[in-house]
Amino acid sequence: MKIEKYSLGIGDRFGHQGEAQLRAIIRANKAGIAIVPVWNKSNREHSYIHSKPVDTRIEADAAVSALSFERSFYVDADHINLSNVLGFIEASDFFTLDVASKIGTSSDNAEISDFINSCKKYSGILDIPGIENPFEVTDSLITSIAQKFLAAIGEAGRIYNFILEQKGADNFVTEVSMDEVEAPQTPVELFFILMMIAQQGIPVQTIAPKFTGRFNKGVNYVGDVAQFAREFEEDVLVIDYAVTEFGLPDNLKLSVHSGSDKFSIYPEISRVIRKYDKGIHVKTAGTTWLEEVIGLALAGGEGLVLAKHIYKSALTRQEELCAPYADVIDIKQEELPSAEEVDRWGSEKFANTLRHIPGHPDYNPSFRQLIHVGYKIAAESGETFTGLLKLHHEIIGNCVEENLFDRHLKRLFEIG
Repeated sequence: MKIEKYSLGIGDRFGHQGEAQLRAIIRANKAGIAIVPVWNKSNREHSYIHSKPVDTRIEADAAVSALSFERSFYVDADHINLSNVLGFIEASDFFTLDVASKIGTSSDNAEISDFINSCKKYSGILDIPGIENPFEVTDSLITSIAQKFLAAIGEAGRIYNFILEQKGADNFVTEVSMDEVEAPQTPVELFFILMMIAQQGIPVQTIAPKFTGRFNKGVNYVGDVAQFAREFEEDVLVIDYAVTEFGLPDNLKLSVHSGSDKFSIYPEISRVIRKYDKGIHVKTAGTTWLEEVIGLALAGGEGLVLAKHIYKSALTRQEELCAPYADVIDIKQEELPSAEEVDRWGSEKFANTLRHIPGHPDYNPSFRQLIHVGYKIAAESGETFTGLLKLHHEIIGNCVEENLFDRHLKRLFEIG
């Protein structure tokens, strides 16, 4: 199984927006950009919502059938590890091996020594085609990289081999993810990480490193865009070289786990992938959930009441809701409106405060991030929430489609 050049991870926590998401993909395809969808949902999200991985497969299959979509599509076991991968085996054909928690874990001294010895040919000056400044590779650098990443990639190997035993070769796409950590991986570190992956025999097709800057949930990139662009371009060139050096799959591409809505770096991603004619995988994750809340607010009546309830409850449960996302949110308490203030808002004011339109006078990124992590409250509302999704499916679906196509795909692929 070989994933296509361009792919978009489309999270849908409650499983109601598959058709709306796919309509956005189809519009991009008609505009000449061949993108395939990858429906993704993490174990944590399943546990909060009390859904199962097979529900994501059912949603994807239903959307593809309803819209007569004839291209490939995938269902991602998002951010899985050995403790939870079994539940995703049957329904998934894309597996994101999340080994971020293992970075920095100590490895056996003999394994470290063996890896260092295998790197001897790269000692000294490592000149990667296209990168202006060569890397100086010292014994201490290789040792540091081994101590930091060898255990994590060993864990990736164990997860991959478990999936392989269950599904068989060539029946799934493998991604390795290391993005949910504080420290970014440098391009030279990525080179040796890819060497480790090759030594583990993992046919990785997408890799998600951590880049410099903050990739907070649901809001724009925070950091030096020029620095990101340099790192991203060098990573693309590192992958090119590593594919040849280590025999990795020739379609290996970068995966940007954007936390949604990293609009300021989309032009740089677009520029680089066009310059080198490379693929990309971008996960938009919780964007869909936020558009559901926006749609409910715009529907007015009970929809607006529930949207306000979600925010007001999240306001009182911040510590609980934010804890799992501490590394990827940055909520400024002074920017959060009070429950009393929100109670006075109409539909448009609520929607404009939540909708991510940079520069809009009502837009509030702290408000948006808090609702982003508040999907647990909607899940607790049960049929009240899902019933309103069904009742207002047209307005919500329009919000979802517009957001994915106009704010993401058009920017990322420069669709006119």
